Amino acid sequence: MPLTRRAALIGALLAAPAVKVAHRDGPVVVVGAGAAGLAAADILRQAGRAFTVIEARDRIGGRAYTELGLGPDCPFDAGAEYVHWAERNPWRAIAERDGVRIAGQEGWARTLFVDGRPATDIERNRRRAAFSGLDAALKPVAGPDRSLAEAAAVAGPDMVQAAAGLSRLSLGEEPDRVSLIDYDRLWSGTDLWLDGYGSLVRRRFASMPVALGTAATEIDWSGCGVRVTTPGGILDAAAVILTVPVGVLASGAIHFTPDLPAPTRDALSGLGMGAYSKVGLQLDPARIDLKALGDAVSVARRGDQDQTIYFEVSPFDRPLAVANIGGDGSRALCELGEAAAVAEVTDRLVAILGTQARGAVTAGKLAGWWTDPYARGSYSIARPGHADARAALQAGIGERIFLAGEAYAGGGAMTVGGATLDGERAGQAVLRMLG
Repeated sequence: MPLTRRAALIGALLAAPAVKVAHRDGPVVVVGAGAAGLAAADILRQAGRAFTVIEARDRIGGRAYTELGLGPDCPFDAGAEYVHWAERNPWRAIAERDGVRIAGQEGWARTLFVDGRPATDIERNRRRAAFSGLDAALKPVAGPDRSLAEAAAVAGPDMVQAAAGLSRLSLGEEPDRVSLIDYDRLWSGTDLWLDGYGSLVRRRFASMPVALGTAATEIDWSGCGVRVTTPGGILDAAAVILTVPVGVLASGAIHFTPDLPAPTRDALSGLGMGAYSKVGLQLDPARIDLKALGDAVSVARRGDQDQTIYFEVSPFDRPLAVANIGGDGSRALCELGEAAAVAEVTDRLVAILGTQARGAVTAGKLAGWWTDPYARGSYSIARPGHADARAALQAGIGERIFLAGEAYAGGGAMTVGGATLDGERAGQAVLRMLG
């Protein structure tokens, strides 16, 4: 494949002795081949600027990834699946040109289970009423930034529960750790559901030369340029566009010499990572009526953790159920490992469908971003009191290091569209700096 051949060629370059370059005269190194890194590299390519893209994984796309491990009939988006705020998201037009199947976001899940039993009419009505009032309850007011949990508490316990559900199943985080001001800044508008978002990203950038399996372990910006250390050698560059997730930066997987400036470190400390995860279950349609259920929500607790699961059943008419879970319950599930996660999710689906469903589950796959060493979480979350951290990190560091990605995309944070636009922003900023 062209991508593989190009990766091999770049791997050979990485193995060659490093040549010291003068500031502004060398190539640009893009660290990370997710949507942000690929978009930044595309800007450089269009401008005729020399660049190298390195990626720790054995594939491109980052957290936009279509999982194929359940077989050709059961692909599912392990990461991004919705084109959020489609009015401004560049991937809407790309998807339409590519002929990708697109569906509108559905309304309420048809089935609600609470602690293994069908919800009562009263429980369903209270839940819907609370969710319907969330927009009004989660509006910032004058004064210091608050968490989603604090804002919801003013409106009563039903609203607290609704805010928790929204936070865990939309943001992947507990509501007391999410900035209300930052949440209010997120784009609003139409959400479109794509059949294969990750595959679309891969196709869009299939011609981009990327050195796969090549992680950056150190970035030395003590001289006039930048040196990037990888397992295959050292790359010297005029500038670096760094697009790894915030969770990877916080883990210390990349060492900086000298350390990042204090304002940068302070801003990064204001961002955490949510833990949105998915478990795909392959279903035998001969043993179960996939049309009879529709999407379902299973509300339950395991110990002191909420493990509410949203089941997408038969997405795009495939013999599949995809369980969505976020927050601390998701973290616990990821840390248990794939076998335990699949077993837990299967039990919850069986409680909804009946015992005959157990034999219908033929395979399972965990997309556990929280324990993924190249992500360390699903997407960035601004902590209460740190709503301005995203904007603060858009400035270049020493005119040599430029951060890019969904974390710095302002209202587009937590989306592939935001990451793409922010990668383009960083690419253009580097071109301006280099003249």
